[in-house]
Amino acid sequence: MEPWSSLFDLKGRVAVVTGGAMGIGAGIATRLAEQGAAVVVADVDEKAGPAAVATLPHPGGVSHLFVRTDVRDVAQIDRLVETVVRERGRLDVLVNNAGIFPFAPALSVTPDLWNRVLDINLRGPFFLARRAALQMQRQGGGGAIVNIASIDAVHPTGSLAPYDASKGGLHMLTRSLAVELAPLGIRVNAIAPGSIATPGAAQAMPTAPGVDASQLMQSFLTRIPLKRMGEPDDIARAALFLASPAASYVTGVMLVVDGGYLLS
Repeated sequence: MEPWSSLFDLKGRVAVVTGGAMGIGAGIATRLAEQGAAVVVADVDEKAGPAAVATLPHPGGVSHLFVRTDVRDVAQIDRLVETVVRERGRLDVLVNNAGIFPFAPALSVTPDLWNRVLDINLRGPFFLARRAALQMQRQGGGGAIVNIASIDAVHPTGSLAPYDASKGGLHMLTRSLAVELAPLGIRVNAIAPGSIATPGAAQAMPTAPGVDASQLMQSFLTRIPLKRMGEPDDIARAALFLASPAASYVTGVMLVVDGGYLLS
């Protein structure tokens, strides 16, 4: 039996977090770094990305890295993994966190909007998981992939049809990859966040004449049994668990972290 102190130990491991420049991704990167992982923040934001890396803890002198990456581009995904292996020698943990959630009534969704959401939220995670798994296989197997899904994978919010479709797809992709990659010792899991207080969530809040955003938020909060919005660190703690040896016998699950919202 492993001692408790080693169950969350990530020393010597290299972790990639997409969308790691802010919000949930930054929270996840911080928790992984705290436990000794060398973290690679992959993001399209060339200002926020390096700034996020600069704030990461580095116990034992471990160093972190920013790699500009648009997950819609498979060539950039390949370059990301190549850079990680060249600069850090290996890849042990992948967190597919990058995603967008533009509100739009279904009858106003354009092909361009549909394609953009699905490319970032579903196509990108698949091809990055595939490329990461190939690298993990070359290393002799083993590793962890964590996909950030959403409670919208199982419970539509409204005016988010492309997003809901992408997260429902990510849920099933997680299960499918868990089956296929298990013989390689690679665990694949997902997290389904509820409402999380992030800058991106605030910007995405729908606005219309006569609509009070604070009233909308209050009505949403009344449905959460724990009576609070989630914080990025609530998701980061779950991601740390799924990426760590503490979850060595966990694969193919979608862990709901929503303050009880789906119970109401």
